[in-house]
Amino acid sequence: MSDVAGSYYLPEPSKWPAVGSIGLFLTTGGFAYALTSGVDGAMGSMTIMYIGFAVMAYMLFGWFGQVIDESEAGKYNAQVDTSFRMGMMWFIFSEVMFFAAFFGALFYARVLAGPWLDGAGNNAMTGSLLWPDFTFEWPMLSVPGEGYDTPTGTIGAWGVPFYNTLILLTSGLTVTWAHWGLKKDNRKQLIIGLALTVALGFLFVFMQAEEYIEAYSHLNLKLSSGTYGSTFFMLTGFHGLHVTIGAIMLTVMLIRSIKGHFSEKHHFAFEAAAWYWHFVDVVWLGLFVVVYWL
Repeated sequence: MSDVAGSYYLPEPSKWPAVGSIGLFLTTGGFAYALTSGVDGAMGSMTIMYIGFAVMAYMLFGWFGQVIDESEAGKYNAQVDTSFRMGMMWFIFSEVMFFAAFFGALFYARVLAGPWLDGAGNNAMTGSLLWPDFTFEWPMLSVPGEGYDTPTGTIGAWGVPFYNTLILLTSGLTVTWAHWGLKKDNRKQLIIGLALTVALGFLFVFMQAEEYIEAYSHLNLKLSSGTYGSTFFMLTGFHGLHVTIGAIMLTVMLIRSIKGHFSEKHHFAFEAAAWYWHFVDVVWLGLFVVVYWL
């Protein structure tokens, strides 16, 4: 390990990859066990999964804490900074592909599969054989067959989703304002901007929780409500999870900023969290247009 400019940084042997692997194994294995160990379809014990979560939390606190300590000690050079940036770029690219899969599923259901089953594209015979009385319209509030929860309505675009759009767009401005403050060595602007961004992020999560309560309790819109329900909750639910993760990341950046971490020239951790937050903003704009509006 060397702090000489231009040298290659070699980290010391670490226990954290092994600890993280054990945590992931317990989490996924415990969840699989819970699914298969139930009686008459009931969920079995999820204790192993909870232990896995605890191990994962221990790993995250320990590993990130070690990286922060090494960074603050000046052990990282330009080569390490470049590797961090490339790693974050590839991570965000993987997230783009993750959401692209769900957007692709929605596109396939709306543009291809649904019209095809309704006889579009010279498939009248196929549609009549599968579901003779099926008429495609989006959103699909009535699904052929049994075992589906039939919703009584959908979440309109110009209620909570519109307000959440304004919230996320505003949070994008506040985190950029915080970044400007950091680059000008204005610690007060950095902290205020981050605090506003964190507050807006958790406000978004709260508003989405209210939206889900409305969907489940009053509209009977659930994951089991056919293609519309499943794509709606998969896309908005995973996005809400990403907003929560992003808000936690920015909370950590806020705490570090209050403690005096980062300088106007060295602050990649802040930039990584900001990149992730802007990615979350862009995905939501796509969700608002495709899921709620159109």
